[in-house]
This record gives sequence, structure tokens and C-alpha cells, in this order.
Amino acid sequence: MADIAASAWVRNTAPDGTGFIRAGSGAPVLLIHGVGMNATIWQGQIASMKDRHDLIAIDMLGHGVSPLPPENATLSDFADQAVRLLDHLGLASVSIVGHSMGALVALEIALRAPSRVHSIVCLNAVFRRPPALARAVRERAAALGAHGDAAAVAATLARWFGDPLPASLAGAAATARTALEGVDAQGYARTYRLFARADADHADALAGLAAPALFMTGSQDSNSTPAMSAAMARLAPHGQCLVLSGERHMMAIASPEKVTQHISAFLDAGEAEKPQADAAFDSGEFRRALGSFLTGVTIVTTIGAEGEPRGFTANSFTSVSLEPPLVLVCIAKKALGHSAFSTSKGFAINILSESQKAHSGIFASKAADKFAAVAWQPGQTGNPLIDGSVAVFDCAMQQLVDAGDHSILIGRVRDFSHNGAQPLGYCRGTYVTPGLSQEALAAAPPDTEVGAILENEGRVLFFETADGFHELPAGRGLGTPKDARSLKGRLAARAIDAQLGFLFAVWDDAAAPSHTHVYYRGTVDGPYSDDRHVRLVDIEQIADLRIADPAVRSMLARYARERMEDAFGVYVGNEVEGEVRPLAKPSPVLLSGRG
Repeated sequence: MADIAASAWVRNTAPDGTGFIRAGSGAPVLLIHGVGMNATIWQGQIASMKDRHDLIAIDMLGHGVSPLPPENATLSDFADQAVRLLDHLGLASVSIVGHSMGALVALEIALRAPSRVHSIVCLNAVFRRPPALARAVRERAAALGAHGDAAAVAATLARWFGDPLPASLAGAAATARTALEGVDAQGYARTYRLFARADADHADALAGLAAPALFMTGSQDSNSTPAMSAAMARLAPHGQCLVLSGERHMMAIASPEKVTQHISAFLDAGEAEKPQADAAFDSGEFRRALGSFLTGVTIVTTIGAEGEPRGFTANSFTSVSLEPPLVLVCIAKKALGHSAFSTSKGFAINILSESQKAHSGIFASKAADKFAAVAWQPGQTGNPLIDGSVAVFDCAMQQLVDAGDHSILIGRVRDFSHNGAQPLGYCRGTYVTPGLSQEALAAAPPDTEVGAILENEGRVLFFETADGFHELPAGRGLGTPKDARSLKGRLAARAIDAQLGFLFAVWDDAAAPSHTHVYYRGTVDGPYSDDRHVRLVDIEQIADLRIADPAVRSMLARYARERMEDAFGVYVGNEVEGEVRPLAKPSPVLLSGRG
């Protein structure tokens, strides 16, 4: 490694034989390297931080010029060495930056002597290695060879920098190679064996870490993984996790400017919420990224101080709790209705259907009387409930939470209702209709059978034939009301007002693969046809019906089952075999959406 200018640092030895480098002036920072390295590997950090910090880079036991650790060393042996050095230098407290094994030592100091540590940065730290990785590290520790083992050095560099070695990392790899080839073999072996078994030593103690802590690693570090840093940050009361994209285990010497920038920002900020500079945060791109999440659309309503109805359009709605029943929605503090909603005793959330796109636009505007354009009724708590909504939740105000430039309204649901209409969607600044794609059906072969399972309040619509069989509404293609052979034509002929929704099943005849069947889920509204052959059958009674087509019979059995579970999928195959592809992966817990 190239030497730092003599005026920039002082190489010295403490009374107990500990080697160290000291440079700069300002707030003191102790730098602790990892296994196989020495104090000089902090050259990049010393050069960047010496104008604002008093930097002390230690040679840990068995490395550099420091004495060997005990044969069966513990982390406390290395922590005691560092504390003795601080006492020698007259430093009551410091911030500590530790890399890999050095991060374990830093945590040991902070946990055993919290008054000596102002803050801590753990670079590429290990924590609770998974079994396969733990076994590999222990095997390497057991197989340590003689001093300067070329094969072992090469294998280590490959893990740290990649194989083949990227040309951009050749200089950093050469620095690491020099340190590895120069380390005392016995000191290296004793330290590595401790490193191999100490990854869980602080698992039960991190919850008591008093100092602010930054756990930083590289996204490509397969030994000190991002998951490890995230787990430690979660356990530490003042912990933060930062993962540097594209970086590997030796990022402190491979990308010294990037790493040092984040170290300095964290140390300078103390307990600031994040080490990254806010100036680099693009709020416009952030908004566009949030818009990638497909949501529903709601109109949130309340009654103002003078008894007038108030409302706004929002897609920041989510469920919060089942017991008690809680939901939330967000409103911008700059919104005209913020005062009315933030001081109200309750509000209602109206989830819009595909036919209510115009309603959404009205309530997103600054129209003077938004409610003049919609039909609504007062709910149980007096809040306006908009007619035709897919679902409504009438809520009492449970809690108002301040959150940046928005307020979060958490409501306790007092009453609710819902129906089978298709919801309106919103994504990337535009409305989407996740139900029927008529354009896709228009391109289907003209003899494609298109049918529908039409439901109303737990009953499914059937046509009864003269010989006592029951059929679902179906026709040749989707068609139009004037096309008597199409699905829409057959429904119109019986004066049935139906709304088609999500795709439910697609299959080909096994004997004639070109003959395709497409069935949708949907809803049917009254008034119903006077035709006595049109029947609404309770879902639980469908299994008793005479249905000639076994494929349709099987589809209806799946419909009844999935409706009970409220977890619909799409069947793809033929009438003999196929698979049901879920519309969403089931989750054992209640998930909340974007707020």
C-alpha cells in the first residue's frame, strides 16, 4: 500500500505493545480492521476524515505489530486491548468504526463499556450465519495452513473481490493481498477461529446497545449479507441499516470515497434518521415509483362544521386491524378539506366501481359542490355514503396521526356494506379496469364459447332447460345485445342486466383444441326477467343441480369453494386437466397497503 504522507499520521506503539496509527484532529474515532488486515488498510478513510476527526487505527491482537491473542481468545480480549489504548491516549469516549471482525470487537466494546462509545459503525458485520455458511467458515478455520499459503490467500481474495477479479478492483485486491501475506500466521489463525464462532455472541445483547449504530454492508457481500445487517439494525434500539449497491466485503478499500461519505454523514449527524443526504433524494421520482403500485380508488367523506358534506378522492387507503375493525386513509395537509377531516368525529370510505370513474374526477377537483353530481345517503354515523360504491366503511375517528406532509386518519368501522361490482383501479397516474378485457375477446375465434357465472347476493343465475337441466349463460363470443348467438345477445333477449368482471376459467376441448371456452365472474342486477326458465340458485345448492357438461360442473364446484375462501384463481387447461393460477398469493397475516 502506498504510504500516507508522514505529516498526515503517526505510527506508534502503546505500552502493552499494541500498534496504532494516529492522524488528524477533531472528534475521536477508533478504526478497527478485520481478520488478516492491519491499521494501514484505513488509508482512504484517514485521508478523507483527518481534517474533522482525530483518527486512531489500531492493529488488533495478532496483526500488524501488536502481540498475539491468547490461544483460545474471546471478543473481550480484543475489546480490552482497544480500551487500554483509549486509556493510554486519554480518550474518555470515542466513535468506533469496525470492519468484519472489527465490527464484532466494536460491538463488544459498546456493550461492555457504553460510556466509552459515542456512536458505532459496523461495516460488513457477521450475525447468526446460516448453517451452510457457518459450516464453511468453520471448515476454513480448521484448515488454515502455513504462513503465506498462496492457495488460501487466492481463495480469500476471490471471496472478497470476485473470481475473475474485476480490473477496477485490482488495486484494492493488491492492498488486501499485501496485508494477508504479511500477517502473523499464528495470530491470523487464532483470530479467525474466534471470528468463525463469534457471529452470535451479541444476539441476546443487541437490544441493550445504547449507542446509535449504523450497520453498513454491500449488496454483493455473500459472507456479511444485507440480511445480517438488517437483523442487527432491527435489534439495536438506535440501529440503522444501509446496503451499498454493487459492493462486496472489502468495500472500505474498494470504494473508500463512497463508504467514507456514509461513515462521515452518520458520525456528523449523530442520531439522525438516515445517513444519506436529503439533497440527493428526488421527490418526483419517488412519487412516480409509488404510482407503480396498483390501488383501488376511494372517495372519503365527512360532514363539515356547518353540516355540509365534504369529500376528496384518495387511493391511500388500507386495512389496519380486524379486532378492533380499523382502517386508515391519508389526506394532504395542504388539501382544502384537511381542516374539516382532521377535526371531524368520523368519516366514510367509499370504494368506487368501474362505472364511477367520473365520480373520482369530480372529488379530485376543486368543484364548489361536489355532492351535487352524485347520489348519496347518510350512514349510521351521519357520514355521506355514495350510491353504487363497491364497498363503504362508515367510521368513527379512532386516531389522527401526523406524518410528514400528510395526516393519517385511522377510523374504527361502525358499519359497512359491499357487493359484487367490479372495482376501479389506479396505477401510474391513470385509471385501470382490472375486470373484463373486451378487446382481448374481440380477437378470439368467432366460435369461442363465452359464458359467465353471474351472482347476486349469494345466488348464481342459471337457465333451466325443458328437460330439467341447468346451464350458465353462454354464447358464441362476447358479441353485442343485437347478436342473438353471443353472450350479450342471449342476456339481452331475457332482459338480464349483467356486469362482467374478472376472468375465471379458460379451457380447450381435449378432442378439439381449437374449440375454446372462456368464463367470467360477474354480477346481475334487478329487475330480473319474467322468464320462468331464468333462475337464481343459492350457491350451496348448485351441487344438487343437473348440469350436463362435466367441465362446467367442475368449474362451479371450484367457484363455490373459492368464493367461500375469498381467494379466486383462473383455471387454464382443457376439460380433462389443467391448473388453477391464483390471482394473488395467499398470506397468513392481514397485509396493509400503501398509506
